[in-house]
Amino acid sequence: MGSTGDRDERSCQHCGKTGSTVHSRGRIDLIAELCDTCWNELANRTAQDEGATAPPRPNPDPDDVTSMEPQTCALCNADIHVYPTVYDRWVSLAVTELPAKAVPECFRWRLVRIQTPRSPVVIDVVAVRVRGIDPLPGDLVRPAHQMLCSGQMAERPPVMGPLPRDISG
Repeated sequence: MGSTGDRDERSCQHCGKTGSTVHSRGRIDLIAELCDTCWNELANRTAQDEGATAPPRPNPDPDDVTSMEPQTCALCNADIHVYPTVYDRWVSLAVTELPAKAVPECFRWRLVRIQTPRSPVVIDVVAVRVRGIDPLPGDLVRPAHQMLCSGQMAERPPVMGPLPRDISG
């Protein structure tokens, strides 16, 4: 996928550029094969559309064996968990799940555990926006902290439009 002619170079699915910066992107493989510039534009636009604008969580010291406490929201002092998204941006989510009927569509997230191939070992937990198929009213979802934050007006992120034809095709 993405190779050009008899050369082993990959080409960006959006701009057609070839080179070493073109590779499969996202935490779940094969979202798209894009160059750095096109990937950053797509990931930033998606993050803005979905409200995934949190700064990355700090990397813990590998020798530190103490448990990681949830982060605290600077606006309301509530506990939050910050998770990576499939497009390598970060989102602040509530620490507890709620029934889908209590969470507006634009604030519904689920956590997906990524395992190593042929092993039950979880190597990462990724936040994924719930879309496409609506959950049942009683299904549990993780709300975006933005919905619950008393320190800010919860603005609904805009509904993301379709991806450009040459990326989604």
